[in-house]
Amino acid sequence: MLRPETIEIIKAITPAVAANAEAITRRFYQRMFAGDPQVQAYFNQAHQHSGGQQRALAGAICAYFSHIDNPAVLGEAIELIAQKHCSLGIQPEHYPIVGKHLLAAIGDVMGDAVTDEIVAAVTEAYGFLAQVCIDREAAIYREQREAPGGWNGYRTFVVDRKVPESDLVTSFYLRPADGGPLPPFQAGQYVTVKVDHPITPTSPRNYSLSDRPGLDHFRISVKREPRLAADAPDGLISNYLHDEVRAGDELELGPPCGEFTVPDEAARGPIVLLAGGIGVTPLLAMAKDLVHRGVAGPIHFLHAARNSRVQPFADELRELAASGVHVHVLFDAALADDLESGRCHRVGFLDADFLRDWAPCDRASFFFCGPKPFMQATYTALKELGVDDDRIRFEFFGPRQEIVAAPALAST
Repeated sequence: MLRPETIEIIKAITPAVAANAEAITRRFYQRMFAGDPQVQAYFNQAHQHSGGQQRALAGAICAYFSHIDNPAVLGEAIELIAQKHCSLGIQPEHYPIVGKHLLAAIGDVMGDAVTDEIVAAVTEAYGFLAQVCIDREAAIYREQREAPGGWNGYRTFVVDRKVPESDLVTSFYLRPADGGPLPPFQAGQYVTVKVDHPITPTSPRNYSLSDRPGLDHFRISVKREPRLAADAPDGLISNYLHDEVRAGDELELGPPCGEFTVPDEAARGPIVLLAGGIGVTPLLAMAKDLVHRGVAGPIHFLHAARNSRVQPFADELRELAASGVHVHVLFDAALADDLESGRCHRVGFLDADFLRDWAPCDRASFFFCGPKPFMQATYTALKELGVDDDRIRFEFFGPRQEIVAAPALAST
């Protein structure tokens, strides 16, 4: 436990830290990558380039400091961090590196205001949180290692099939190169793909498993992201997978990770799955798993996309509808015949009025994933309809407060 005097000091400095949080995290990454460049391989450079990683860490610091007297409320957020760290292979020896540079960055930004007492308090608070994460990550690594067909680190998989799903999305069907079994996983989880890019070294990428558990393969479905500049990290790996990886090629995969799953208690009642664009991948796996398991439901599934040219999995959504799932396809830039041909049910955007008429909002559990504007609109609509936060789950990279007006930890 933290000492009472440490808690008081952290509470006292929280407003000043919050006001400088993004400056601190920008300085932190600069110092760490310069001083310990070996850790840069664990960090997505596209997220660094966009500033998302800096904002995520800033949100994490503010949330932890704000709840320093009751860190138990951050349990779900700590689980998110632990799962993400295990997906990348973070080890206990990495934590002192982060702590050293984070403390130095706070001193660089806040200057003489950082007294010896503050240094001691921040060091103790960081050490406490680090140990919580280390302990949980050790348990996750053990669960992965001991699962039938499980492993730690990376395992070689062969691309069995490569299937275009739309103009922008391609699925990769993956089987273990050693011919061994696949481990069980929970629908909604992701795997980590490590690619040795021939030109630009980069970090591993997380891709949701887009098909249900219990099959003889893993499937990831990758959207081709635009390359904003030749030397920018955006879209580097998605374009490489689309253009260079062929059936028969090998990829290195980490074991399934992630906390964006359907709890048993949610599966006993109505479930509403709301997907925007490529955010459909974990939700499609959830829906197919729920149908396969024969849950009572009902299950409602909405996919919002631009139009039929870019929407993936149209056939699989029709199969879900035929199995009894209430499927609704929403296009906001429909092609001329998308509506009358039945490729979509409505043209427009997701809003509270639609959800009120379509879904059992008074009792359902809601799961959603997609681009940030879609997620912001979805959360706003759910709150307008009076849906409590304990019935809302979503997956988003970045500060949670960009979706909701409440502090929470986010993965660094």
